Amino acid sequence: MTEPAEVETTGRFLVLLQEDAVDEGVAELGDIAGFNPNTGEVGSDTLQVFPELGVAVVSGDPTLLAGLNGAAERPGPVQIVEPERVVHAFAAPVQEEEPETAADESVLTWGLQAVGADVSTATGKGVKLAVLDTGWEKNHPDFTGRAITTKSFITGEDVQDGHGHGTHCIGTAAGPRKPSTLPGYGVAPEAEIFAGKVLSNAGSGSDGGILGGIDWAVTNGCAVISMSLGADVPAGTPYSQIYETVAQRALAKGTLIIAASGNASSRPGRIAPVGHPARCPSIIAVAAIDVNRAIASFSSGSADKIGQIDVCGPGVDVHSSFKLPEKYRRLRGTSMATPHVSGVAVLIAEKTGARAYELWARLTGTALRLPLPSTDIGSGLVQAP
Repeated sequence: MTEPAEVETTGRFLVLLQEDAVDEGVAELGDIAGFNPNTGEVGSDTLQVFPELGVAVVSGDPTLLAGLNGAAERPGPVQIVEPERVVHAFAAPVQEEEPETAADESVLTWGLQAVGADVSTATGKGVKLAVLDTGWEKNHPDFTGRAITTKSFITGEDVQDGHGHGTHCIGTAAGPRKPSTLPGYGVAPEAEIFAGKVLSNAGSGSDGGILGGIDWAVTNGCAVISMSLGADVPAGTPYSQIYETVAQRALAKGTLIIAASGNASSRPGRIAPVGHPARCPSIIAVAAIDVNRAIASFSSGSADKIGQIDVCGPGVDVHSSFKLPEKYRRLRGTSMATPHVSGVAVLIAEKTGARAYELWARLTGTALRLPLPSTDIGSGLVQAP
């Protein structure tokens, strides 16, 4: 596997604004970009503002960058400017036979058993969980009567999941334990689900959509945000300062962000670095293991000193809900490990009342140590309370 090319960008720019001076920052952006933000441009393609996070997405002529950088360099509400990246659902390549599932899955999936959800009395009741992905299969029979809050951040597409990846992740994190067709597959079956469509039906999106989803989740008081998405990066790539600040601001408001590390490795020959945005220090980066508790061949790892793996979860041969008419599918990837971890975080939040940094500490501190390098699995395999 070759080293990934430089991260693909959209031509737009992310702008971090001083948290207590968002309105002033938007006014300055209007001056730089040559429009009046009070005349209806805000929220258009020219300027998107996410006030809960203090972030804006700006589009315009390429010469705009010089003005934005100038504003960031001088004292004022405009703090950091970065190019907006293209992001994708992290789908692992199918290139080898899956290990045989040794666990008995007649009642619950091997993943739920591996994280101890089968013996936990926690259900996630009363805890809000946001899954930012390709949306949600609104007609899935396993979720009939379940209250699910949805919003699409993809222009021209509603939240209906035309891809399937998002429905699979939602199912793993918060699907039923006793569906009409066994096995049960949801870690936190009574969590309050917020399904944000930040990736298109083709499985791709941009930073602006993700940040919009994070802003929405934080505004709605979600304790956990699960993101099985990102972009692979070359080793040594700096983490996004804007995402790092956003994650810190989210934590300060009680929201923990958990993200897939990426599927760019080809082990044992090559271990790829943690991708964007999981490589940010204030976002939990998740690796994937298989049923034999071996590191998945594709799982990105702590291959440089910038992006670090925090925990691992079941990520190979994972059964969960899928778009209709298929209804169910088995998938592999750190995308599948991430909702296992997010579901466990919800269970811990329910049992202990922990949020933000305390929830992070409990999640990593109670993880099961495995005989694998911490550079591959961090603190270990997350465990339900």
